[in-house]
Amino acid sequence: MSAPARPAPLLQVRDLRKHFTRTRGVVRREHEVVRAVDGVSFDVMPGETLGLVGESGCGKTTTGRAILRLVEPTSGSVHFDGRDLLALRGGDLRRMRRRMQIVFQDPFSSLNPRMTVGAIVREGLTIHRLAEGEAADRRVRQLLEEVGLRPEYAGRYPHEFSGGQRQRVGIARALSVEPSFIVCDEPVSALDVSVQAQVVNLLADLRRERQLAYLFIAHDLAVVEHIADRVAVMYLGHIVELARARDLYREPLMPYTRALLSAVPVPDPGAARERIILHGDVPSPAHPPSGCVFHPRCQHPAKDAACTQVVPPLEEKAPGHFAACIKVPAGA
Repeated sequence: MSAPARPAPLLQVRDLRKHFTRTRGVVRREHEVVRAVDGVSFDVMPGETLGLVGESGCGKTTTGRAILRLVEPTSGSVHFDGRDLLALRGGDLRRMRRRMQIVFQDPFSSLNPRMTVGAIVREGLTIHRLAEGEAADRRVRQLLEEVGLRPEYAGRYPHEFSGGQRQRVGIARALSVEPSFIVCDEPVSALDVSVQAQVVNLLADLRRERQLAYLFIAHDLAVVEHIADRVAVMYLGHIVELARARDLYREPLMPYTRALLSAVPVPDPGAARERIILHGDVPSPAHPPSGCVFHPRCQHPAKDAACTQVVPPLEEKAPGHFAACIKVPAGA
């Protein structure tokens, strides 16, 4: 009896790049290229949450926005449900946007202060002609209840809500057009710790109920461990490690991932833990180092001159566990 066929990825990203050009100098104008995202590849399966983690400035948010074409990629390919997103234009792109939504990081600036909460949530219904009149009002009330807000809040304005409540409004707005994939761009980083747990649990519940897929962008690895099925670790525009969450947290392969995990707070004050301190600053994405982008700060005992010359590919070192390091052997 043959094994069941593996489902096709909902989202396929291959060699995605986003470079920005900036101008420096007043008398002598110089142009330099900032490689914010520099060759990123991954898949997201239907109903899966892929966590994307890394230090601030590593390119996580730009990756999410380039996938949705909120910023146009420089090169690479993005396929969603078998369709080439970068080839879509006009009405075709607008219809596809209904299936791909985003929850922004800042719940204070991502909501129009001149619109009521009901109008904000209803806007997507109107644009995509999903409901009108009383049917739209009923749908708005239902969405607010689904994210834990009272239906009568539809007549209030964003400034009347707390940060956690505003983020719930942002989630309701994303859900209004019934997407199958949502980019969660650090959706809890601006919230209090107690509110963070509520929003993360809400996202997890909605995923199960609606069979949603998430790209969950965050710098807090403790939050990602709670919600992600797989985790991709990003550094200076590159994915340097990708694995199932339980494998990555139990046995990280990259020195960078080990350093990140060593910084995660432990709730037990008596627990002994070795903190790995990375020396030096993160290099500029306008002037990335040659070879492995992490080699200037790497503390791997086998690091040598080859690390400064060879660009390591993201290779499978163990079943389902990928790392971009020439010093990590296969079967690690």
